[in-house]
Amino acid sequence: MDKEMSFEENLKEMERLVEDLESGKYSLEESIEIYEKAITLREKCRRFLEESEKKVEKLMATANGVEREEFP
Repeated sequence: MDKEMSFEENLKEMERLVEDLESGKYSLEESIEIYEKAITLREKCRRFLEESEKKVEKLMATANGVEREEFP
């Protein structure tokens, strides 16, 4: 089960972990473990967004005769 989760799956799991933390039903040790998982997911989401932004910038820069400044 090493399937790479999509951005949306990572985000949903991160939101679930935050809800778990906010519930207050976990011990300090468990809360720290949940927090670490959420931070890892946040980093994956950040990297995915950065890579996506680079792809979009490249597409915009190489569009046929369209200058980058013309995009909203």
